[in-house]
Amino acid sequence: MQTNFTLAQLADPETARSEHILRKCVHCGFCTATCPTFVLLGDERDSPRGRIYMIKSMLEGDRAPTASEVRHVDRCLSCLSCMTTCPSGVHYMHLVDHGRHHIEETYARPLPDRLMRRWLAWLMPRPAAFRWSLVLGRLAKPLAPLLPARSADPGGATFLRRLRAMLEAVPDRVPGPSPVDRPQTFPAAGLRRKRVALMPGCGQQVLAPEVNEATVRLLTRHDVEVVNVAGSGCCGSSVLHVGDKDQAVALARRNVEAWMREIDGAGLDAIVINASGCGTTVKDYATLLGDDPAWKDRAAQVAALARDISEVMVEVGLANVTPRPLTVAYHAACSMQHGQKLIEPPKRLLREAGFTVRDVPESHLCCGWAGTYQVLQPELSRRLRDRKVANIESLQPDVIAAGNFGCIGNIAGGTGLPVVHTVELLDWATGGPAPAALG
Repeated sequence: MQTNFTLAQLADPETARSEHILRKCVHCGFCTATCPTFVLLGDERDSPRGRIYMIKSMLEGDRAPTASEVRHVDRCLSCLSCMTTCPSGVHYMHLVDHGRHHIEETYARPLPDRLMRRWLAWLMPRPAAFRWSLVLGRLAKPLAPLLPARSADPGGATFLRRLRAMLEAVPDRVPGPSPVDRPQTFPAAGLRRKRVALMPGCGQQVLAPEVNEATVRLLTRHDVEVVNVAGSGCCGSSVLHVGDKDQAVALARRNVEAWMREIDGAGLDAIVINASGCGTTVKDYATLLGDDPAWKDRAAQVAALARDISEVMVEVGLANVTPRPLTVAYHAACSMQHGQKLIEPPKRLLREAGFTVRDVPESHLCCGWAGTYQVLQPELSRRLRDRKVANIESLQPDVIAAGNFGCIGNIAGGTGLPVVHTVELLDWATGGPAPAALG
């Protein structure tokens, strides 16, 4: 793709990076076939190629985007399926993040939209505040049916429709804080083979604390020492995807600083992440902080140590397996298969644990969770979830497994089948308790 940036524009590192990405695009359109929003809406502007043109136009013109451009960029899930499909290696993730940041810096959103986004960006990285908001949300949830169920625009959403989606997403039970999520060290059960940091995360602490608990049990049982490092927390992805790059950078710096203290101290063999959306972001810290000379080297060191729990367990190997005669439909979270290119390790581990694993039809398409997307684009999110659930249920599995807590909660809202994290099944098969969802 030909670009026409000025030398002054290219002096900005983020713009120079985007210009390099744009030049790789050859307009082939392969990305349209695997883009969830294009599959649903059939609008070129709701495809990666269409969004690339719009982002190029607003960046080259150094101008505020139009309302139409904002609408179509907002509809992007950041599922990154286009990056798996693209034959030219266009790094769409960095480009769309730049586009979103540019929109938030230059475009005056309507007040309700602006307030909703700021509220989500403030709430998501703060587990304590998020937990209390869910407690209050349970009190208001009975009022959800009084709010509009649909928007006039099937690809958009009014403030009230978003508020309804937010209330509908509130779980019936809000778990209390888990003791596992406090800074501490969990010793290996036997002779220590590895020493790893476990990323505590933010939303997962509140919505699915059992995932971190199962991860600690699984790792320590396999002779891995686990440390929950003081100061580590939200990876920054939830705020990055609503265009708040400054807060994302601040959260990334906090994590890098915390983990580097541990790396330079007792040492770490890996930083284990069990929410694949977080894993994709942490593995990209070298880019997120790469324009700051004071942080880029440390960020690259942290990114190089980041591992999904499935990667670590493949290295360690499962021991003392008690096979469980269940058929598992494995849902490959977008951030896992497209963001981190991890397709086989989770399925391999499940098979080694004795489960029968089945691939989901149309597995490349997003389930519709995508962090805050479930609230900001509720109708598109629900259509994608219902499509995903129909594909899963066609397999008639006993249980659904995934490596991202957001996907788990979203899919569970559309099916009666139990949905669990992959690590919960691995923990169960090697001596841990049965996942609560199977009870």
